[in-house]
Amino acid sequence: MDNRKEHVLTILAEFMPLSNQSIDEVLYPEIDAYSTGFLQVSELHTIAWERSGNPDGIPVIVIHGGPGGGSQPSYRRYFNPEKFDIIQFDQRGCGQSTPYAELTDNNTHASVSDLEMLRESFGIERWHVFGGSWGSTLSLIYAQNHSNRVLSLTLRGIFMCRKSELHWFYQDGASHIFPDAFDHYRDHIPKDEQGNLIEAYYSRLTDSDVDVRRSAAREWTRWEMATSRLFPDPEYLDKAEDLDFAVAFARIECHYFINAIFVEEAYILNHASKIIDIPTTIVQGRYDVVCPPKSAWELHKALPQSDLIIVPDAGHSMGEVSIARELVKATDAL
Repeated sequence: MDNRKEHVLTILAEFMPLSNQSIDEVLYPEIDAYSTGFLQVSELHTIAWERSGNPDGIPVIVIHGGPGGGSQPSYRRYFNPEKFDIIQFDQRGCGQSTPYAELTDNNTHASVSDLEMLRESFGIERWHVFGGSWGSTLSLIYAQNHSNRVLSLTLRGIFMCRKSELHWFYQDGASHIFPDAFDHYRDHIPKDEQGNLIEAYYSRLTDSDVDVRRSAAREWTRWEMATSRLFPDPEYLDKAEDLDFAVAFARIECHYFINAIFVEEAYILNHASKIIDIPTTIVQGRYDVVCPPKSAWELHKALPQSDLIIVPDAGHSMGEVSIARELVKATDAL
């Protein structure tokens, strides 16, 4: 294919008119789970799972973000419920999984192992994999370790957890675009510790004092929620006030980031050849401040068979109408 033509295809969404649709018009109707349960994955950890849609449908595993974010009923709506058996689970320490906000034995390799245990427990040979943000990270690493189990990858808001990406969002970068929101996040930390905000937050999120943990979790979570959409949404900011959610979200995220997600730097790009033949669709908001498009572009170049859709009027959130529309198109096409 002519290189110029290929480039146009990857950014075709840039030239589409902005939509006046609502999120409810874009997504499938709300549905309930038809089955729920728990799977013990270690002596310490038990993960919660659910299945919705068609029990005889094509299996798709939905990998939530964070890490620590938890599954959501709204995620069911990105798939045709007559076509897919939609599987979700709460990663270790979050959502309904137990123990709550636990960091011991909670790492990327454990999450990859949990996915395989879940697949085997359901008797599924191969499944489609769908994930955004940290969910894209875990989706990619899972696929690189179990490529023979993955039918396709549908990814959103690419995050490869490299030092540059963490520095951009948590230290210096996104702060230039959202300085008002960043001030609250930064100023929660004393000036003499502001040179490494991830490290400073980690010390507070793992403090023995529950009030110290909760206060830090609120500010950490509020920073991410304030920057996740092209147009900030008060409902997103309210998530930071739900301290049960915020503590698990912030503690587990910071735990993974302080440990460089327990893999080598640039692990995903270094092992891209392992998934080069897996059909992959990447949906990326042009104005994603949390996970900027550079990472999606670099992944696309490492996976030349992938389809990259850069959405012109969106930030990071899969709840933005233009992002949701492209994700539904991608799952409909599977």
